[in-house]
Amino acid sequence: MLFKSKRQPTDKLDFIIAGAQKAGTSALADFLESHPRIAMPHKDELHRTVQPARHFFDDEERFARNEIDYAPLQRGCARKHDSTLLGSCTPIYIYWKTAMERIRNYNDKVKLLILLRNPADRAFSHWNMQRDRNLESLDFMDAVREEKCRAQEALPLQLRKFSYVDRGFYAGQIERVFHYFPREQVEVIKFENFRRESRRTLDAVCAFLGIESLQNLNNVENNSTPYARTMTRSEREVLVDLYKADIERLEKLLGWDCSDWKKM
Repeated sequence: MLFKSKRQPTDKLDFIIAGAQKAGTSALADFLESHPRIAMPHKDELHRTVQPARHFFDDEERFARNEIDYAPLQRGCARKHDSTLLGSCTPIYIYWKTAMERIRNYNDKVKLLILLRNPADRAFSHWNMQRDRNLESLDFMDAVREEKCRAQEALPLQLRKFSYVDRGFYAGQIERVFHYFPREQVEVIKFENFRRESRRTLDAVCAFLGIESLQNLNNVENNSTPYARTMTRSEREVLVDLYKADIERLEKLLGWDCSDWKKM
């Protein structure tokens, strides 16, 4: 669906880190923001309660209007030099079903950076984050079992805070991305490779964006949250069984080897 804009953007975002949550998106944003040719005008919203620019394309109330006001998104989006790239980071976009079409309607030339992590590890990390923020009272497996009920309560919207398991079904999300954007505009990164080989991964990202490689790298783990406990073997077994078919579908879609994700 196309929408009228109250004010046509001039300097549009060149790239968006669109997901997945708890898969290294903040670390990637930190690295890219340090690049002399990159500006990330919405970075100061990362830890605020109100995030009108970062949560623009998943704002259902905004897109229910006849005219879309891009002013909050465009705030600060001004190039200091012609060679400057403008970027943003909103990890929910890959998961939010209506976001990709809206992003394409805003800028069909935008490049997307997507990081995917072992979905079992991602789910546990997501739960741990919510516990750390005092937003989750349930233990991990209780929260997993309760997720479908919570999702029903959130309808007609998607579940945001407690979508631990659902966000890890990546295949359908990637298929949706490829429906709206050509593959040459999408860089999909395996989190485990980013963590293990940050230099090689970042060189590939810079090449994808058409800029020179970063000279200095900071600590990839600078945004990690300490875990209250580790995942148990039985918890992992449940999640691996849940995700196995979707992982195999993703492997075919991306040509990846995700055998490490299927280990108990």
